[in-house]
Amino acid sequence: MDKYVGKRLDGRYELREIIGVGGMAYVYKAYDEIDDRIVAVKILKEEYINNEEFSRRFKNESKAIAILSHPNIVRVIDVSFGVNMQYIVMEYIDGITLKEYIEQQKALQWKEVVHFIVQILHALQHAHDKGIVHQDVKPQNIMLLSDGTIKVTDFGIARFSRVSVGQTSEHGDKAIGSVHYISPEQARAEITDEKSDIYSVGVMMYEMLTGKLPFESDNAVSVAIMQMQSVAERPTVLNPDIPEGLEEITLKAMQKEPSERYQSAAEMLYDIDEFKNNPSIRFEYQYLSGTESNTMHYEEAFRSIRGTEKERPARRRPERQSKVHDQEADGETENTFPLIPVLAGVAGALVLVALVVMLFVFLGSFGGNNADSPNTHQAMTEFEVPTFVGQNYELDIKNNEDYQRNFTINVRYEVSDGEAGEVLNQSPKAGLTVKKGSLIVLTVSSGKEKVAVPTVKAGDDKDEAIARLKEAGFEVREVPQSDEKVEKGKVVSINPIGGSKCEKGSVITVYVSSGKEAVDNTKVPNVVGHPKEKAIEILKEKGFKVNEGSFKLVNHPTYGEGIVTEQTPEADKEVAPGSEVVLTLSSGYHDVEIKMEMPGLLNVNVDLKREVDGKEQFSKSGISLPTQAQTFTVSEQKETYTVKVYLAEAGTGNYKLYATFTVNGKEGRVVSTDYTEFTVPTTAAPTTTTTESLEADATTAPLGDG
Repeated sequence: MDKYVGKRLDGRYELREIIGVGGMAYVYKAYDEIDDRIVAVKILKEEYINNEEFSRRFKNESKAIAILSHPNIVRVIDVSFGVNMQYIVMEYIDGITLKEYIEQQKALQWKEVVHFIVQILHALQHAHDKGIVHQDVKPQNIMLLSDGTIKVTDFGIARFSRVSVGQTSEHGDKAIGSVHYISPEQARAEITDEKSDIYSVGVMMYEMLTGKLPFESDNAVSVAIMQMQSVAERPTVLNPDIPEGLEEITLKAMQKEPSERYQSAAEMLYDIDEFKNNPSIRFEYQYLSGTESNTMHYEEAFRSIRGTEKERPARRRPERQSKVHDQEADGETENTFPLIPVLAGVAGALVLVALVVMLFVFLGSFGGNNADSPNTHQAMTEFEVPTFVGQNYELDIKNNEDYQRNFTINVRYEVSDGEAGEVLNQSPKAGLTVKKGSLIVLTVSSGKEKVAVPTVKAGDDKDEAIARLKEAGFEVREVPQSDEKVEKGKVVSINPIGGSKCEKGSVITVYVSSGKEAVDNTKVPNVVGHPKEKAIEILKEKGFKVNEGSFKLVNHPTYGEGIVTEQTPEADKEVAPGSEVVLTLSSGYHDVEIKMEMPGLLNVNVDLKREVDGKEQFSKSGISLPTQAQTFTVSEQKETYTVKVYLAEAGTGNYKLYATFTVNGKEGRVVSTDYTEFTVPTTAAPTTTTTESLEADATTAPLGDG
C-alpha cells in the first residue's frame, strides 16, 4: 500500500504518509491542494473493493458522518467510490488514540476519565438523535487531541452481519466484532440499539479506571461468551481510589440486560453531572442489582446508610426495591444473615430517616435560604440561558466547563459572511430559564459562501480573465511564468483551477506567459485504456500537463468507470513539451438501444414525445408511424431509469402513454417493457401522407433523436 505515497487522488489530495492501518482500510496523511490544508484519507483495501459487504460498510461510514455535525465527531470532507478505488477524506486529527493513551498511563485519574466520557457521551447522544448507532465504540476508535478534546471516529465501518458466537467466517474471530467492548446482545447477534453503545462506554470507563479490561481470554469467542454470561470484578477491588458513585455509574452502564442500563447517553450524563456536583454521592445501584459479585450484603448497606447521614441522600429505584422485598418474602435470604439484626437495622434506619426529615422541615420553616430547601434545589437544577450569539464556538464555548456541565450543546453549521466559528443564532433564546442538561442548539458560521472559480483556458486574454475572476468575487494575483507555447501576455493557467469551489474574496493566482524560445516537439504517449490515475502519472512523467478539473465523462460499451476512452491530442502526435492533454473518461455506464414495436396505424399522423425519469428528452410532431419495429438509443449516466413514450393524434395535444421501458444503465440492457393500446377516433380525417412519404418516414427512423 506504500505505492500510493506521493500520489495525488483526483488531482487534489497528495498522499504523504501512512498514519493508520485497520482491518479494512489504510489511513493516509494528505495535503488538500485546493483548500490548502492537511486532511486524512481512508482508502478501502484493494482486496475488499469488489466485496459487496465490505464496500457497503465503507460507504455506511461516509453516509453516517455526513449527517452528523458535532465538535466531538470527526468531520467528513469528501468521498469517492470509484471502480478501482474507494476513499473517504476526513479532517486530520493531530493526536493519538484513547487506547494508546490508556496503555501509556494505565489506570487514569477519575477526573480525567469523567472529562473524556462526557465528551464521548455528548457525541453519541448527537448520533443517536440522528438515528445512528455506532456499534463499535472502543478506545481504538476515539482520538485524543493534545488539549484533551475527544473525537469519535469510524461510524458504520465496523458493522458486521449477524454471526453467532459459535460460527466462524473467512475473517475468523473478527466476524463477531471488537469482542472486548461489544454488548451481550451484540455477542448473541440480536438486534442492537443505542443501549449497546452505552454498554461499550461502560467497558471503556472500566478500562480507564482500572487499567484492565473487564473480560480477557486467549480467543475472541471466549471473551464474547464472558460478555454474555460473566460478571466483571468490581472496579474498586482493582483500584480502591475510585469513588463509589463513579463505580456505580460504570456498573450500571455494563448491565447485561439492556433494560437495566442507562436508556440513553443523556440519562448517563445526568448521573455523571450529579457525581461531579457531589463526588461522595451514592446511587445504591450496586446492591439493588441482584448479581452477587457487585452486590453488597444488606448489613453493609444499612451500615453504610447509618455512617453517611450527612451525605447527599441517595436516589432509589422503587421497582428494584420491590424485587428485594419479594426475595425476602420467599425466604431466599435466610441463609445469608440472621433476620433479627436486619429488622433492627431497618428500624434504626427508619428512625434515623424520620429524625432527618423532621430536622429538614424544622429548619425549612425558618427561611428560604437553607441550602437544602426545595427552592434552593430547584435553583441548582435550573439555569438562565446565556447569550451565545456573537461568541466564537471554538474559543469561547466548546471547552467552557460551565456550559458543558449545565447544557447539552448541539451545533449546526451555516454558510455566512460572518467569521468562521461565530455563533449566528441560538435556541432557546438568551434569558430563558431551562433545566440542567437541556438541549441548546447553536447555529455557527462555517465561513463565507464558496463559489465556483470561472474557467480560464491557456491562451485566454489576461485582462478578460482577470475581469471574470473579479466579477465572480475573487481577488487576483498576477504571476509571470515562462511558457514556450503560450503567447507572451496571455494566460498560462490559474490556481485554484476553474470549476473548483473557493470562498468569495479568496485569492486566485493567474500565471501569465512571459514567453520563451521554441523547443523541439515531443510525441504524446498513448494513455487510452489506462485508469485515470495511471494515465495522469504517465503524462506528467513525460512533461505534459493534465487539467484534472476538466475531465469529460462518456458512456462506453467496454471500459469500466474511470478508464480513459479518448485523449486530445491523440497518441503519437508531436506537440510542444508541457502541452496540456485533455482526457475523456468512461462513466461506467452504457448507452442502451431500445426496440419499440409500433401500434400498426396507417394514414394517421401522430405527435410523439419521449421522457426519461419524467424529463422530456425527445419530441416530434406530425409524423406517420411505420408498421415495423423501430429502435432508438438512450444515453444516461444512471444505474436504473425509466423511459416512457407518449403518442397523440397530431395537433390535439392529448398524449397517451404508449410504452414504458425500465433500463439498467450499468448493464446496458432493458429490464422490462410494457405497452398500452393506442387508437385514434374512427372519424379522424384522412391524412395526405403518400406511400412515398410513409416509406421516407420509415427509412429516416422517426423515433430517433433527430
